[in-house]
Amino acid sequence: MSRQLSRTDYLIHQFDTILRTLVPHAATASRANPAAGTQDKAMSDAERRHAAGLMRINHTGEVCAQALYQGQGLTAKLHETRDQMEQAAAEEIDHLAWCDERLRELDSRTSYLNPAFYAASFGMGALAGKLGDNISLGFVAATEEQVGRHLDDHMHKLPMGDRRSRAVLEQMRTDEAHHERWALEAGGARFPAPLKLGMRLMSKVMTKSVYTL
Repeated sequence: MSRQLSRTDYLIHQFDTILRTLVPHAATASRANPAAGTQDKAMSDAERRHAAGLMRINHTGEVCAQALYQGQGLTAKLHETRDQMEQAAAEEIDHLAWCDERLRELDSRTSYLNPAFYAASFGMGALAGKLGDNISLGFVAATEEQVGRHLDDHMHKLPMGDRRSRAVLEQMRTDEAHHERWALEAGGARFPAPLKLGMRLMSKVMTKSVYTL
C-alpha cells in the first residue's frame, strides 16, 4: 500500500526537481537519447558554436517548461490535471538531459541565466494554475505551440552536419506536439492572438540573451 505524501515529502521532491533542473549535468533522462547511433558530419568551429547557441536556447526553454509545469502542478485544482502536469514534466526532464548532453558534446555549456528564467516561469505557472485549470491547460497549449515553432526554426537553422542535435530536436518536437494536444483535449482554453503575441515577444528576449550567455 502506498502512503500519502506529506507536505514535507512534497517539498523535498520539489527541491530535488529544482536541483536537477538548474544544476548542470544533474538531470537524468528516463528514455534513451534519440541521437544514439547517429553520427555527425564534419562541422567548422563556427558551425559548432552556432549549433551550441541554438541548443543552449533549447536547454533554457526546457528549464522554463519544467518550471511552468512545477508551478502549475503546485496550484492545479484537479488531481487529473496535476497528474498530467507531472507526466509532462517528466518528459521535459528527458529533453533537459538530452540538450545538456549535446552541449557537452559541442564543448559548450548551459546558460548562466537559467535561474532567473526558472524563477519567472515558475511564477507564471503558479499564477496560471491559480486562475483555473482551463486557463492553466490553455497556457500549456499556447506555450507548447510556441516551443514547436522554435524547434522547427532551429532544425532549419542547424548546420547540415549536425545530425545529432537534429535527432534530439525531432523527438522533442513530437513530445511537445503531444503535450499541446493533451492540454487542449483536457479542456484548455484557446488563448487569443494578442496574448500569444505577448508570449512570443517575451520568448524573443530569452532567445536573444541565452544564445551567447
